[in-house]
Amino acid sequence: MSDSLLAAAETAPTLPGFADVRLAASRLAGVAHRTPVLRSATADAITGAQLFFKCENLQRMGAFKFRGAYNAIAALDDIGRRAGVLAFSSGNHAQAIALAARLLGVKATIVMPADAPAAKLAATRGYGGEVVTYDRFAEDREAISNRLAAERGLTLIPPYDHAEVIAGQGTAAMELLEEAGPLDALFVCLGGGGLLSGSLLAASAMAPACAVFGVEPEAGDDARQSLRAGRIVTIPVPKTIADGAMTTHLGRLTFPIIRDHVRDILTVSDARLVEQMRFFAERMKIVVEPTGCLAAAAAFDAAPAWQGKRVGVIVSGGNVDLAAYARYLAG
Repeated sequence: MSDSLLAAAETAPTLPGFADVRLAASRLAGVAHRTPVLRSATADAITGAQLFFKCENLQRMGAFKFRGAYNAIAALDDIGRRAGVLAFSSGNHAQAIALAARLLGVKATIVMPADAPAAKLAATRGYGGEVVTYDRFAEDREAISNRLAAERGLTLIPPYDHAEVIAGQGTAAMELLEEAGPLDALFVCLGGGGLLSGSLLAASAMAPACAVFGVEPEAGDDARQSLRAGRIVTIPVPKTIADGAMTTHLGRLTFPIIRDHVRDILTVSDARLVEQMRFFAERMKIVVEPTGCLAAAAAFDAAPAWQGKRVGVIVSGGNVDLAAYARYLAG
């Protein structure tokens, strides 16, 4: 092997596969909720498609993030568990790590932006996590986390660029396909790409004809830019109400999975997210956070292309600050 090929082999990340999703499902059995797949006659009438909503807003701690966090901590050896874990997150991964760590008897430290929704900060502390705050517009959360992990001897579990996290997130799409059967299309919200990557692993194995779309905020389209450029593109911190998708780049693991399997990356405006929150509240009687509305808003917008087809939508979370939620609904 030439020196250049050897160097490439040494730096290429080992990607998770569908076998890892299955292993994650076995670890999560009896711990994570098998969340419901809801239907809506009104949604079907509006879109002309058959929509299947996988409601991860009803997951433990209110979001799909519990799946990846629990799987990642459960996969640690005894030494790793005794040392403790550290994560950085705008909110849902923070809560997920804190809760999963508590359930598994592991100490958790969470680096969170100071302007994260108050409900997410409070919940993370309530689950037993030690919260360290930072300024997301002036400080680098990854640099802070790496320093703290090294100083304290903690295992760093990032919110998306981690094999066990990706595999755990993929169990949501796996359950959706098991319950709904083969789908023609699947829409998945997209920040750093953990949920989308895991969903792609599940769909590629279980429903290879299904077209999978990632959906990110219009103000933060780093994944769409990356897909077009064929490399990871980094952007400034986007300003959007979808706080769970205020990421600046994809990861070394998530990018190649997305690049190789996704049909396309779509974007949604904040105004559309507010409309979708109102639809969920008024028509389906469920609370969904802005980020959790990304996939549904894109599915509604893309409806003309999917008339009469079976379309899956992952509703990723429901952890929204109640004061902000009231303002969104009031319009």
